[in-house]
Amino acid sequence: MSQSGALHLSTGLQGKNVDKDQLESTVEQYAKYHDLHGGDEEFRKSNYSDLVNKYYDLVTSFTEYHWGQSFHFAPRWHGETLRESIKRFEHFIALQLGLKKGMKVLDVGCGIGGPLREITRFSSAEITGLNNNAYQISRGKELISLAGLSDRCNFIELGAYREIYRVLKPGQYFALDELCLTDKFDPNNTKHKDIKAEIELGSGLPDIRSTRECIQAMKDAGFEVIFAKDLAEDSECPWYHEFDPSRISLKTISNSRVGHLLTRAIVGTLEFLRIAPKGCNRLFSILQTASHGLVTGSREQIFTVTFFVLGRKPLKESDI
Repeated sequence: MSQSGALHLSTGLQGKNVDKDQLESTVEQYAKYHDLHGGDEEFRKSNYSDLVNKYYDLVTSFTEYHWGQSFHFAPRWHGETLRESIKRFEHFIALQLGLKKGMKVLDVGCGIGGPLREITRFSSAEITGLNNNAYQISRGKELISLAGLSDRCNFIELGAYREIYRVLKPGQYFALDELCLTDKFDPNNTKHKDIKAEIELGSGLPDIRSTRECIQAMKDAGFEVIFAKDLAEDSECPWYHEFDPSRISLKTISNSRVGHLLTRAIVGTLEFLRIAPKGCNRLFSILQTASHGLVTGSREQIFTVTFFVLGRKPLKESDI
């Protein structure tokens, strides 16, 4: 996190969706859902909607500022910037689905619509984004209007992924990009379990499925799995290249351990001086926990941020 990022976090960039007076209590309520703060998986699952909405209400504006408008990861080539790799991956998805002008597409779990807008420009398809967070839908519609894509893009609220198979016509495709545990994850390894808990806390997840469970879930829903692969395995450059605190350069200094300490000091000072609302330092801690878990899990190959699955709804039920 850069120092300017710390200032935006602390002085209320997220204020449009979380009342500043409620920030501290919202952060505390969110944290208590997770293992690292006394919660458990069943508690998270039984309160899934509240868990997810609190998470995205807290982090959406900062994520947009720091990461960009596409809230996902991507395999990366040498010499390629993070933003370039994300755009290329979005084009890859469009090509895998064979998208073209006149097609109607659903983007499920669309965030604020960064991929939706890029894929619309690239393919000329008409895309509707599905989301269950009111603030992200509102922000997404605003960005669609600014991009001049209101005639080809839209947002609606969807309650559950189980509807995906139902709404697709026979023969149509579903492309899934998922965060998953790999076969190297050992549920009996304390370090592995701690990394998993960090990712869940920092990513608003009640649990993390394995790649095998992800494939099986697609099949259980009725899809024929055409292609499934951890794209990180063929990535020339790790997605976290610029975010690894063990790497020190002028370009990555803000993400180094020294940079983290400096940013924490800035956030804490702004909160102490009441320039920033109470809870900013705790929120910063959660975001740093997420960064540590994601980078460590990816480096040790027990977790992947780019597990890609292409499924097809059979032409006939007997095709399954």
